[in-house]
Amino acid sequence: MSISGVSSSSPAYVPPSTESRSGSGKAQAWAREETLTEAEQREVAQLEARDNEVRAHEAAHVAAGAGLITRGATYSFRTGPDGERYAIGGEVRIDTSAGKSPEETADKARQIAAAALAPANPSSQDRQVAAKARAMEVEARAEIVAQRAVEAQASGGQAAPASPARDLSRTYDAAAPSGSSIDTYA
Repeated sequence: MSISGVSSSSPAYVPPSTESRSGSGKAQAWAREETLTEAEQREVAQLEARDNEVRAHEAAHVAAGAGLITRGATYSFRTGPDGERYAIGGEVRIDTSAGKSPEETADKARQIAAAALAPANPSSQDRQVAAKARAMEVEARAEIVAQRAVEAQASGGQAAPASPARDLSRTYDAAAPSGSSIDTYA
């Protein structure tokens, strides 16, 4: 899942309607496959498996990040010995800016973490995004608790007792992830 642009090569956007290798292209690929060596056929099989894995990985990010996706999946490709292009990496951009309120920020952070961890095998970058989102959520929850304590004091009530959220707010006193996006890469 990419939330900004970490890529070793320039990814190309492939709309879902043109993603598959089908029709006459498939017939041509089969004809070429007959002329491929055994090693080349193994390489094609590995590239096909990687292509399927990458596309499923990015699709999981898109599905879980609904409403936060700023740009659909983009892929980096490698041309196989059969002349076909295979996705070998991908990214999805998602909005990671704070919400309009601490409550909205906490909800958004939860969805960001869910989107980052949605694939069957999240990458290390996916896990980093989820960790940053969780820290963002903790900060937002601490802000909610602090606001409620101030409101309680203003209305003549007692200060709110210490809580794990308040303790965490001291721990995570730094700002939420900077910028409006975080990068992940399959």
